[in-house]
Amino acid sequence: MNTHVRLAALVALLSPVVAVGQVKLPVVTLPEARQRAARIDPSAVAARADVGTAAWQRRAAVADLVTPTLSATTSYTKYNEPFFSFTGTPSSTTTSASVLANYVVIGGGKLAARKRAEASLDAAEAGEVAASFHTAASVDGAYYRVLAETELSRVAADRLSRAREQLDVARVRVSAGETIATDSLQLLLEVNRARLDVARRDSALAVSRLRLGWMVGEGAAVDAAPLDSAPPPELPLSLEAATTELRERGPELVAVRAVERQADAALGVERSKYLPSVALTAGWQAYDATFFPSFLQRSAVGFTVTLPIWDAGRRELDYARARGASDVARAQREERERASSEAMAQAWNGYRTARVALELAQVGVQASAETYRVQGARYREGATTILDLLEAQVALGEAEATLVQARFAARSSLAQIEALLGRRLFGDNHQARAER
Repeated sequence: MNTHVRLAALVALLSPVVAVGQVKLPVVTLPEARQRAARIDPSAVAARADVGTAAWQRRAAVADLVTPTLSATTSYTKYNEPFFSFTGTPSSTTTSASVLANYVVIGGGKLAARKRAEASLDAAEAGEVAASFHTAASVDGAYYRVLAETELSRVAADRLSRAREQLDVARVRVSAGETIATDSLQLLLEVNRARLDVARRDSALAVSRLRLGWMVGEGAAVDAAPLDSAPPPELPLSLEAATTELRERGPELVAVRAVERQADAALGVERSKYLPSVALTAGWQAYDATFFPSFLQRSAVGFTVTLPIWDAGRRELDYARARGASDVARAQREERERASSEAMAQAWNGYRTARVALELAQVGVQASAETYRVQGARYREGATTILDLLEAQVALGEAEATLVQARFAARSSLAQIEALLGRRLFGDNHQARAER
């Protein structure tokens, strides 16, 4: 009788804790999470700013090709006493005004500067695409983490429920004298482990919701809307086609190629400093003792030919830096092209492996559930031991957890493939909210 009393006390201590006053969290869908993250993610914001800067750099380079530089200056000076100025009359003030124009006809690295500007814009636009997909992949991972932790919390709760159910069965059998008290103690340990697993999963779920919240611009936890539970479809392109597309149009490869062109154009700008330049200048000036000056007006037009000879090695230093930057950009482009096959193969095969793992995990859950059902029935009839029942119970929980992980591993691999290619393979239809 004392054993039954101790078991009842332990069961009371292991009773579930009911959460009171839980706050309902705001829910975001996956497309909404992507849009909100793209607006506030620093890398995406920086990429958009780079596009705007590069666009103005190209406008400036085009304007430098076809328009001169213009400047206007005016001055007014007052002296402490009058004097005879160029106007021929005593005056204590002088004024002047000038308008100057300068246009480089030949030289100045204008064509190379335009090429550099075009390459800079291409690099910025490709970088923006790459940054947007990297941001989307990051928020996808956080979103899937919330859903996975939600499912794993449910799996842990199911494990605890099964453990409590078997504990009740064991208590009845102990009371009837059909088994020894250690069976109940073994199940109490399983209940304790299940409760600990529930606490861990709930903690991980709370953290993942907070992470998703700050990624979408919230200062608190955010929940993820459920996704369609349909199995992941077959990829619409082969590994060879995906690798070829990555090498030709992958945003990261397009960006590094544009950076290489930008570095080569910058090297051309530095080379042009060794060549003479011809500039057309025009100006108008006026002087007077009153404002606006009109007493003496002059205009001038001229050509200026400049031959750079020596500037204490600054030109050579700039050229060496530009050549080094060009070599580095070329090496980075070649390295990225060599690594593209591995990156795509890893993501592509990861998706296929996840699909196979998902199919096997579904079979594993069915087999584990049937084994647990049989072992539970046999234990109630006294045909098996508590250890066999516990082994089946633990195996079922692990199989369910494996199924959850396999399901979201496929989605994560798909996000990596789309980030590499810079486009969606299926759109958002297959990730629509599940109908409940």
